[in-house]
Amino acid sequence: QVQLVESGGGLVQSGGSLRLSCAASGEIVTILTMGWYRQAPGKQREMVATITSATGTNYVDSVKGRFTISRDNAKNAVYLQMDSLKPEDTAVYYCNVRGTEVRSFKLSMFDSWGQGTQVTVSS
Repeated sequence: QVQLVESGGGLVQSGGSLRLSCAASGEIVTILTMGWYRQAPGKQREMVATITSATGTNYVDSVKGRFTISRDNAKNAVYLQMDSLKPEDTAVYYCNVRGTEVRSFKLSMFDSWGQGTQVTVSS
């Protein structure tokens, strides 16, 4: 089973920056999509940014120009650089990775989520 470990959340003032990291481990064969999602209190989880080899990067409109997603294929890692943070960016951020793995000696699809990391932006 592919596992994800996230790090980098915390408390920052409005206008500040944070960098989230997520590393995937397990019997990974290929990674198709890596992304970051967030969920604020009382709201549904939303896509923040995704990155794929085929289609490049995609961002929710509210973070365009402020957040940058990147990946390190050698480390099976994905990052989210968050600049010019706003109080409305406050949420729990989740890493998501989809691809193929070897499970019980068979090639299988996986869709794994990180444990979540809290990002709090004070005004």
